[in-house]
Amino acid sequence: MHSQPAAPARDPGFEDRTYRKVILRILPILLLCYMAAYLDRVNIGFAKLDMLNDLQFSNTVYALGASVFFWGYFLFEVPSNLLLHRYGARFWIARIMASWAIISMAVAFTVPLAKLFHVEASTMFYVLRFLLGICEAGFFPGVILYLNYWFPTQRQSRVMSGFLMAMPVSLTLGGVLSGWLMTSLDGWHGMAGWQWMLLIEGLPSVIMAVVVFTCLCDNIDKAHWLSADEKQLLKANLQQDNQGKVSRLSEVFFNPRVWLLVFILLTFNTGFYGLAFWMPSIIKSAGITSSFDIGLLTAIPYGVAVIAMLLNARHSNRTGERRLHAAIPAFIGGCGLILSAFFSDNLVLSVVFLTVAASGVLSLMPIFWTLPGTLLSGVAAAAGIGMINAIGNLSGFTGSMITAVAENLTGNINNGTYVLGLCLFVSAVLILAIPASMLGRREAPSNASLKLEAA
Repeated sequence: MHSQPAAPARDPGFEDRTYRKVILRILPILLLCYMAAYLDRVNIGFAKLDMLNDLQFSNTVYALGASVFFWGYFLFEVPSNLLLHRYGARFWIARIMASWAIISMAVAFTVPLAKLFHVEASTMFYVLRFLLGICEAGFFPGVILYLNYWFPTQRQSRVMSGFLMAMPVSLTLGGVLSGWLMTSLDGWHGMAGWQWMLLIEGLPSVIMAVVVFTCLCDNIDKAHWLSADEKQLLKANLQQDNQGKVSRLSEVFFNPRVWLLVFILLTFNTGFYGLAFWMPSIIKSAGITSSFDIGLLTAIPYGVAVIAMLLNARHSNRTGERRLHAAIPAFIGGCGLILSAFFSDNLVLSVVFLTVAASGVLSLMPIFWTLPGTLLSGVAAAAGIGMINAIGNLSGFTGSMITAVAENLTGNINNGTYVLGLCLFVSAVLILAIPASMLGRREAPSNASLKLEAA
């Protein structure tokens, strides 16, 4: 202790003010980036409403195209996170956003591109979706890793909820915006509404790529807007928090706790992506035909989910409990999905239970994403978070295909929703199986600053 430089005296609120300063500096940028990312990721669900007729695609072609995105995502997730760890978040996140925006907008020109390369339109659709997965790979786990560079475990749940709030917000606003664009711009300059939607909704990603490259910094040491004392505090807290965590790359791939997190993500994301990709179609099957009206109705579940997610994360942060704050929402989400399918003939009840499902699924996400940080640090965190998200996001394939297969077998799009609900029940059981030793770090204020004072 005597070898460390003496820390200057600071008032009791210094630590909270420092973290508030960091949050206000980086979280709005990351939140806007994720909103743009999710807008690009799920707008294919709205494009489907008109695109299938224009391109003469079946639901099976759409489902395969929607899901093949995740194969590219899966293959390049871990390499992307390792490259971010090596070359820095500022450059790599900006690269990710610019490249995925270009490919996402290119989907609007599936037919001209297919003619240019002398392939079927369905083949070009698959290729573009696969390339989109490659380009976007690493964004989400890269941000989770980046937040671990700044915040110790005990402060992450509220930060994660602030970041993940972009998901339901983008789905809420994106539904209304997508429906409006498809309705109002249909036929303008000879292009379909869904084409204009893909082009216009790709622009925010281009803008945010520039913002990230010019405004984000790679780590604490490069943050010119922090004082020396603030940097010292942040690094001391991280050093204390990283004690006892897995830090070697070789330990990640054979760690049973990492694989438990993989299977939890795989099961609850199956339910989530099934919900995100097919909610517009489920509402349409209830008799709503206007794309704008469908967009308004899909905004309801995600709008309520924002409130539920923030309240659940705040209560978890205050009590220090994580397992039940993740397992109970998973169970509630499963019940909501199953009941939404059961009452599919009643539009009001169907939307009510879709709201319950969205609230449950999204409420567990910020809690879940604090868990990798309790176990991993350094390059192990880069690879581990990438691996968890990569394998877990194969659920995008299962979530979209389950509904398509069920519709082909039974003739009813809602039957696959029962399976998605069961996946969330499995996720709740797996969450309850998390060892208590992984959750030993309670959500309490850090005392690293007190140790610095003692030094």
